[in-house]
Amino acid sequence: MNKPISATDTFTASTTAAAARKFHHVALVGKYQAAGSHEALRGLAQFLDETGMDVSIERETALNTDMHQYPSIDVDAIGQQCDLAVVVGGDGTLLGVGRRLARHNVPMIGVNQGRLGFITDIALEAYKDVLLPMLHGAYDEESRAMMQAQVWRDNHCVFEATALNDVVVNRSGTSGMIELRIEVDGHFVANQRADGLIIATPTGSTAYSMSVGGPILHPSLAGLVVAPIAPHTLSNRPIVLPRDAEIVVEIANARDANANFDMQSLTSLIVGDRIKVTPSQHHLRLLHPKGWSYFDTLRKKLHWNEGVA
Repeated sequence: MNKPISATDTFTASTTAAAARKFHHVALVGKYQAAGSHEALRGLAQFLDETGMDVSIERETALNTDMHQYPSIDVDAIGQQCDLAVVVGGDGTLLGVGRRLARHNVPMIGVNQGRLGFITDIALEAYKDVLLPMLHGAYDEESRAMMQAQVWRDNHCVFEATALNDVVVNRSGTSGMIELRIEVDGHFVANQRADGLIIATPTGSTAYSMSVGGPILHPSLAGLVVAPIAPHTLSNRPIVLPRDAEIVVEIANARDANANFDMQSLTSLIVGDRIKVTPSQHHLRLLHPKGWSYFDTLRKKLHWNEGVA
């Protein structure tokens, strides 16, 4: 005969579970514009709440989903108050909040509601089974390098941004090729005529850089990819540089040019502008399910097994 579960037993079990948890205050951030995202975010918030965690909702997410039953806080408050951030959406969603949270050293878990999901690697439909052991410390952690970029004009810094994926200098609209002067650690490398240039971290090596023929860099490598976009001279090839290199790209000739940072912030450029890219002092902390493999991600997202019997 089963012994009835008393209120004391329930309290003891919940107290033990709380003590065993690795994290205690979680922030939920979501891509609230996506179809079905509101329902998914509410379900995830309820799940986290039922584990006994304190749950807060990122302010814009809360405002756009009417999730007012939980405290809403901005990103800086997340960095100061929370010990974990769970991001629901695609890689772009995680990139956007990750750049701002990195300086607070808050670990992040990505739940994929996008298309590719190279860094949001937990399937939305499987989050309950996958997240529960992670909340109790069963996860693999990795550190993703970031870049700091500045635009200098007449010896003044006129724009500054952080990038986790890439810094892209390219032509705008229908304008012709742009001419770039590239320096590395103060040494002249080349003058290059092209549609543009990509400077990518290992994380960004599977984004725009890969589409122009750049190599894939394993996230643990301390390197950067510099890849031309449709160069006029086909011998201008992608090159891998040390992560701590200082890369300067000067606009030598262009009718209209832009600099993009993770394709989420943008500034216009004029002839003579110098874009300086250096390592960021901050890293993004990413948590993955125990046993996670980068090669599993590549194989799945890039369909490497297709056509193999």
